[in-house]
Amino acid sequence: MTAVLVLEDGRIFRGTAYGARGAGFGEAVFTTGMTGYQETLTDPSYHRQIVVQTAPQIGNTGWNDEDGESARIQVAGYVVRDPSRTSSNWRSTRELADVLTEQGIVGIAGIDTRALVRHLRERGSMRAGVFSGTRIGAAVDLVKQVQDSPQMAGADLYGAVTTREPYIVPATGAKRFTVAALDVGIKANTPRMMAARGIETHVLPADSTIEQVLALNPDGFFLANGPGDPATADGPVALTRQILERRIPLFGICFGNQILARALGRGTYKLRYGHRGINIPVIEHATGRVSITSQNHGFAVEGEAGERFDTPFGAAEITHTCPNDGCVEGLAALDVPAFSVQYHPEAAAGPHDAADLFDRFVALMVQGSAVGLPTAPPTGGRHTLRAEEGAESTEEPAADPATYGEGA
Repeated sequence: MTAVLVLEDGRIFRGTAYGARGAGFGEAVFTTGMTGYQETLTDPSYHRQIVVQTAPQIGNTGWNDEDGESARIQVAGYVVRDPSRTSSNWRSTRELADVLTEQGIVGIAGIDTRALVRHLRERGSMRAGVFSGTRIGAAVDLVKQVQDSPQMAGADLYGAVTTREPYIVPATGAKRFTVAALDVGIKANTPRMMAARGIETHVLPADSTIEQVLALNPDGFFLANGPGDPATADGPVALTRQILERRIPLFGICFGNQILARALGRGTYKLRYGHRGINIPVIEHATGRVSITSQNHGFAVEGEAGERFDTPFGAAEITHTCPNDGCVEGLAALDVPAFSVQYHPEAAAGPHDAADLFDRFVALMVQGSAVGLPTAPPTGGRHTLRAEEGAESTEEPAADPATYGEGA
């Protein structure tokens, strides 16, 4: 059955129906990850986005009952080049196409995803629609439907993916700490990473109050990843300021990095096409260490590498940036115990270079209300740009950003 992908600028790609029949509307974005499609599809940060896979073959390992990052598929539509005809993996319980159909996710297969990605890189992420079955009509009508759909800039989406009721993820083994985690789109692997470090995580709805947080007597506060424009997150930003006032150790990732930044008085902006993949380099300026990270964000924090700035809570610093395009990838408050990163240290899917950030959160909680981001020692070798001022550099020649499929 024929299907079409329609972009808001009028570009149309024709292919075959994949998954459910009907129509799906969202922002067309691409991810460069060659593995982890199940984690991608179930990541709440992809809510109301039509995801384009740059990897040509998708579905080879089917679908299992362990790798979902939330209870259901979150994307608004799915675009692939060459879907697997049958899956082959010992953990697979069903086919990807069947799950897409069961959950009403409209997809399209067989299009030239290389041409589509080049278009999005040149023109930027934009609104789109996937149409199949009886929803395919005249091209001019389809384009108008897409242009009438909501834009991502100004989109308030975290409330659509947050938990409705608090729940607890217990520590693995002996409990060492209690952490209150604000669910603005949390991935399932994040509490698991904390549980492995003796943390009991209380996952709270996005509209939770400071009184509800304090009732837990937490050792730390966690700001999760999530979808939408951080400029709409007034409630989480206000709560974050109340956490900072009380000097509760705070750690944020992705959307949480943007929430902390706005609580500190920094602005955020929309990227041309964002960072989405599992091979994106990040430099930590204090150590010169380069981590290869998993990322999924279309908005970013204003700032420059190593910049220090004043906030209502004292000084703060830009701690991490992406060498591909200079995008801010992390920040830390210097007078209150709080830090955050723009990438995903829980790495589901992705490399584990940044897993030590959870250990730094533990160290911050051990310090209590003391300040200062605990830093990791330089790793040495090719991933260390500069161990200390005046030390011999092991920096390799800069790679072309196109090598990574990311950057400006």
